[in-house]
Amino acid sequence: MKDLVQDGDSLVGASTFEEGVDRRVFLKAAVGSGFAAATLPVAAQTLVKTDITGLSTGDHLIVINGQEVPVYRAQPEGKTNPPVILVISEIFGVHEHIKDVARRFAKQGYMAVAPDLFVRAGDAGSVPNIADLMKDIVGKTPDAQVMSDLDTVVNWAAQRGGDTGRLGITGFCWGGRITWLYSAHNPKVKAGVAWYGRLVGDATANSPKHPVDIAQNLKTPVLGLYGGKDTGIPLDTVNRMKAELAKGNSKSEFVVYPDAGHAFHADYRPSFNEADAKDGWRRALDWFRKHGVV
Repeated sequence: MKDLVQDGDSLVGASTFEEGVDRRVFLKAAVGSGFAAATLPVAAQTLVKTDITGLSTGDHLIVINGQEVPVYRAQPEGKTNPPVILVISEIFGVHEHIKDVARRFAKQGYMAVAPDLFVRAGDAGSVPNIADLMKDIVGKTPDAQVMSDLDTVVNWAAQRGGDTGRLGITGFCWGGRITWLYSAHNPKVKAGVAWYGRLVGDATANSPKHPVDIAQNLKTPVLGLYGGKDTGIPLDTVNRMKAELAKGNSKSEFVVYPDAGHAFHADYRPSFNEADAKDGWRRALDWFRKHGVV
């Protein structure tokens, strides 16, 4: 099946593989199978498994400027004009945990869309260690490219029947940082939920700004969910972000879980903190409802 999506002056083609079709070859090439090698050791499988009963799910390819960008989609079966949630992955790409998060949102009535934003740089699921993953994949993925790709994904979701007038975004780790940035980039975003995304950093050609740099002028309310024991995102950076947000009027908020470390929502990793993950999920759903993404 072939969908066509108009993106400005370019025509975007989306090839669709629906759930239930044998997609092993496609998945291996497009978004990887299982979990990224760089995440090991991890649990053998996700602790939370969301079934597809009542859902329409599928893997798609959107062609953007000649590049096939894989996208996983999940939404309630038969529901017209569902609100749209962009689900942005960690550095490990769109693996089974991220897909399960998308299905969890679909069970709540959303069209959830998880794009592989690293595809131009390579397969995040095949890199054997985090150092090489950061250098060869993540470090070669420019923020401007990510913003543009997400704009196209939003247009694609709208043309598939999603209500992008009720658009939200959420992301984890790398995706948490992107959540802050895209919430500032696209005025259509009504609310964001950033899970332990980096807030500060050095300016580079690919990452000229970080969340702390856009905080003062941010208009979209973003909920930041962070771990008090996250050694990679010290609490002083959270406080810096809070101070910059206080200079603006986005009404963004933070929740810091004192006993949680980094990746406390990732139920396939040893860092998983079930109690805080459940509380964060509840707060995320409440945040989207409060700000009209429902």
